[in-house]
Amino acid sequence: QVQLVESGGGLVQAGGSLRLSCAASGRTFSSDTMGWFRQAPGKEREFVAGIWWSGSSTYYADSVKGRFTISRDNGKSTVYLQMNSLKPEDTAVYYCAAKRGRYYYSNEREYDYWGQGTQVTVSS
Repeated sequence: QVQLVESGGGLVQAGGSLRLSCAASGRTFSSDTMGWFRQAPGKEREFVAGIWWSGSSTYYADSVKGRFTISRDNGKSTVYLQMNSLKPEDTAVYYCAAKRGRYYYSNEREYDYWGQGTQVTVSS
């Protein structure tokens, strides 16, 4: 059974940093694309960043380019989202997701597995 478990959320002041982790288990993810999404109160869930488990491709939403970095540790089966220069508008529940296949998936409907989410709150 595939499990994705996020951690690392919390409360931070504007301009601060957080690193989210997503631990994946249940099968081999070497051919997957992993994505981070977020959902703010009253808004739809939106794509944040994506990475291929193998290879070096990463891609980002325009709103986080230059501030967020997605990476992975294959040995630990963990994907990270380093978030710098955080803004109050980054406040949301952040979700990790997995999709079989390597492509620039950014639509939540394309993803097969989801974590439970972790809350990120940025105060002004």
